[in-house]
Amino acid sequence: MQRKIQHLLIDDELRKIDDMTGRQFELYLAKLLTINGYQTEVTQASGDQGVDIIAKKNGQTYAIQAKRYVNSVSNKAVQEVFSGKQYYNLQHAIVVTNNTFTKSAKELADKTHVTLMDREDLRKLIENAINIKPEKFML
Repeated sequence: MQRKIQHLLIDDELRKIDDMTGRQFELYLAKLLTINGYQTEVTQASGDQGVDIIAKKNGQTYAIQAKRYVNSVSNKAVQEVFSGKQYYNLQHAIVVTNNTFTKSAKELADKTHVTLMDREDLRKLIENAINIKPEKFML
């Protein structure tokens, strides 16, 4: 029963994300990462050099681009976050989406060592956050 409730909570969170604006998704993702133990800083809405969130955990630094899309995310997002990682002098680059990635995005990410987190990875991040702080998700 508990597992079923958790599954319903996660599905509800994903539906909420699907209805968010891009900026709302950035702020939501930063909160989600914070619950998961990261220190986060959301960059300014424009002129962010391809990085929406700067995150830190266990001495590692991350350039994160959040893409709340209706369609698959292309390699442009990979290019942007890779450049942003260099600009901010960070160690890792990640693109997080509520959707999937194109074949081209996956190929470029593989070559540039950019981590891609699709809807299933986002689901796992939400699940972990619910396990850590269930009160944040219960209304």
